[in-house]
Amino acid sequence: MKFVASMALAAAVSSAASATFVQYVVVKTSTTNSGQALDVYNVFARFNGATDTLLNAFNFNRVDGSATNMFYHKDNSDYNGGVLTTLYGTWAPQLTGSATQNRPFDSFLVIGGNAAATNSTNADPSWPAAGGGWNRADLPNGFNIGWFNSSPPNLQGRVGQPGNTATDVRVGQFVVGAGVDGGTWNLKIGYNSGVSGAPVQFAETTFSLPAPGAIALLGLAGLAGRRRR
Repeated sequence: MKFVASMALAAAVSSAASATFVQYVVVKTSTTNSGQALDVYNVFARFNGATDTLLNAFNFNRVDGSATNMFYHKDNSDYNGGVLTTLYGTWAPQLTGSATQNRPFDSFLVIGGNAAATNSTNADPSWPAAGGGWNRADLPNGFNIGWFNSSPPNLQGRVGQPGNTATDVRVGQFVVGAGVDGGTWNLKIGYNSGVSGAPVQFAETTFSLPAPGAIALLGLAGLAGRRRR
């Protein structure tokens, strides 16, 4: 009986320590700002565990073409100043400004949570290696860029936390002109079950920012076999 109980406990611990990435989910909404019609894509990583936690994202690059300068920004950084434009801006979530006047129209990257001054997402060293930081409106072309939660104890990358859903963790918001094809992008993520001492796992696949005519809610699966611990 003790042996059976021990086996059951071991199985429970093993289950608690594992996590599974399911797919990327892309949610599209349409809006208008400063006279410009916009398509806004929020991208989430979907998991199947109650405490699964996203830690970092990397190997981010466009795989179906070279254009990476179509993204609108309207942040309150020195590089933009609250003007809706594809020429100046930053991907830093801390500089999105007003939750009503800026954030809904601004492109940014996050490891979970809301785009606000307290978000602890930072660019990894791949951005300077590409020729600059992430205080730019475009995405470095031909480089595998990344970002990470610089303070993972805050749990902003965990499912169910503010800015996320019960199953999904936000990885970014991408704003393009209405009708503009935002492309297909590759992204690799590191995550764990959120349990203390749980191993980091990795998954990699693509998501698309579709032009009109595509479905508004898009999930791309098929990487279960590509996971590794």
